[in-house]
Amino acid sequence: MTVSYRFGFDIGGTFTDFVMIDQTGRMETYKTLTTPSDPSRAVNEGFNVLLDRMGATGANVETAIHATTLITNALIERKGSRTALITTFGHSDVLEMAKEMRYDIYDLLLVLPEPLVPRALRHEVEERLNGRGEVVIPLSESDVQQIIAKLKTQDVKAAAVCFLHSYQNATHEKRTGEMLKEALPELRVSLSSEVAPEIREYDRMSTAVANAYVQPMTAVYVERLEQDLRDSGFKRRMYLMLSSGGITTGETAAKFPIRLLESGPAAGVLATVYYGEQIGTKELVAFDMGGTTAKMCLIRNGKPTLTNNFEIARVHRFKRGSGLPVRIPTIELIEIGAGGGSIAWVDDIGLLKVGPQSSGADPGPACYGQGGTQPTVTDADLILGYLNPDYFLGGRMKLIVEAARRAMQPLADRLGRTVEEAAYGIYQIVNENMISATRVHVAERAADTRRLTLLAFGGAGPVHADPIARTLKMKGYICPGNAGITSALGLLTAPAAFDISKTYIARITQEKLAEIDHAFIALEEEGRARLSEAGVFAADMVLERSIDVRHRGQGHEIVVRLPDVLLANMDLTTDLRPLFFEQYEAIYGHAHFHLELEVMTIRLRATGPRPVVDLPRAVAAGGASALKGERPAYVPEQGSFVLAPVYDRDLLSAGTEVKGPAIVEERNSTAFVGAGAVAQVDEYLNLIVSFQPE
Repeated sequence: MTVSYRFGFDIGGTFTDFVMIDQTGRMETYKTLTTPSDPSRAVNEGFNVLLDRMGATGANVETAIHATTLITNALIERKGSRTALITTFGHSDVLEMAKEMRYDIYDLLLVLPEPLVPRALRHEVEERLNGRGEVVIPLSESDVQQIIAKLKTQDVKAAAVCFLHSYQNATHEKRTGEMLKEALPELRVSLSSEVAPEIREYDRMSTAVANAYVQPMTAVYVERLEQDLRDSGFKRRMYLMLSSGGITTGETAAKFPIRLLESGPAAGVLATVYYGEQIGTKELVAFDMGGTTAKMCLIRNGKPTLTNNFEIARVHRFKRGSGLPVRIPTIELIEIGAGGGSIAWVDDIGLLKVGPQSSGADPGPACYGQGGTQPTVTDADLILGYLNPDYFLGGRMKLIVEAARRAMQPLADRLGRTVEEAAYGIYQIVNENMISATRVHVAERAADTRRLTLLAFGGAGPVHADPIARTLKMKGYICPGNAGITSALGLLTAPAAFDISKTYIARITQEKLAEIDHAFIALEEEGRARLSEAGVFAADMVLERSIDVRHRGQGHEIVVRLPDVLLANMDLTTDLRPLFFEQYEAIYGHAHFHLELEVMTIRLRATGPRPVVDLPRAVAAGGASALKGERPAYVPEQGSFVLAPVYDRDLLSAGTEVKGPAIVEERNSTAFVGAGAVAQVDEYLNLIVSFQPE
């Protein structure tokens, strides 16, 4: 029998993670530094290393799924392509006018995000549709021709087309797109009616522009990755992770790259859901701390929350409204500038700060020995004894303790502290940043941290999980086996999934319910077609309907998931309205039960079956000792360095109990178990940690 393999790889800001599994459940992992100038170099290395370990060829790999931070980084760092905007006459300043709201009314020096398209590259066309999509002024093709002539002199690589009310009628946008492609075949064109066919002009325009801005680089990037995999013998189609947790083809990703914004974090959340199912825990907080950032996501009843409103490149990380809005389905999470490579510094009044600047993969933390000179979180973790300088990446990469101390010394001198005290200060501050963000994220969703369990992964997550879960008074925390490549593993647990939406504005009455059912028909046909293209059998397709609803006349709406029955068979008063009011009250604390409701957008999520992944099992009891030795590690509960036992994760047997303080090492991550905590090893090598009563 021919053995087939599934391959997942996640390119992060600092590390690229790989996992390969065969149909028997055998799994191999690999982690290496990202190569920012050419990410495919790291991919080639990881793919071929795993093929060699598996004794396989590229032709044996059945599926390859990828997650990337390329899109996010390009938008944050403004490293996309020179992009033009074509819009309805009189509306070229929408990108700067935005919503005409101040995200901080008390900030007298308010800084707004700079538009991705400068004023000189915004062009207007005479055309007009009304709110029902009816043509008021026909499209002036002569205006479009004049714009094409200008674009030829402006050296643009991409163009976004966004006409007023095109979500109701895309005719003018499609004709403009056809003319652009005929005259400028190399130009990448994004139509707002395809990228974000929803009401709200600024959000739709911002999304279309962001999509166009990263289209050229994404197309080249995807094509190069696919070619590199083919050169290594891979013969199938490569898929990419969407921000919503679904997967898509390379062709679709190249056309709609904005949908990949949070692909890496989404994969980590899917892995958390998967581990939760294995362990039997449905109320979780996913905590992914890698080399560049940390991400948190609340999971209720085994499911993460999806949202359709997202912001990228915020001027102020925690101030909503200070970034560029994008209307894409995405798993709702919070991102903190706190990764292993986050740089520590002292501000003008002498306070210690950590991040958001990061050393990234090049040069990386000082202890990497690649030219980094500034102190980072990884340097602090090494000085505090949590990391083994001789076993980083399983010993493939040596960490230089003295380089970390040299980088830390100027910071310690400025603070008037020892190197060890400065390192612990960094550890405390980065933990407190994550604690504060998690506390707010959980509270805003009406959850209680005391009823939640933290699932910590990423290369740095298990090092910082103990104080975070302890301070938030959580039930405990879990460090999964192979924690450093959990997001890559999450790629292989992802079902084929597609999100489709359409603006549909109507007052909700009993008579309207049948019309809403009818409006879903086109979405369901498209959903089935997309799943079929992804190889999903009709019997395995699941279609989930939801609607954006608000009190009539309100400015914003909430997403309400609909039961799997026709709306026409429901009673508006006793069945449908309570669904909205219950969810509205959970979010805002009070609903206006006497007001009528109106629907703004209908949504469909089409999914296939989740792939089965058989996790590696713990070794049988009675084998080689897992105790590797001991080393000094700083124990916050005791306020000093303590000789802590060090265990080899791969040699721990199911049922083993590890009492803190202790360190558990594996090739791609290290877990620190604090004093007063006890870790139980389950059959899948997960460390399930609980706190002993004080």
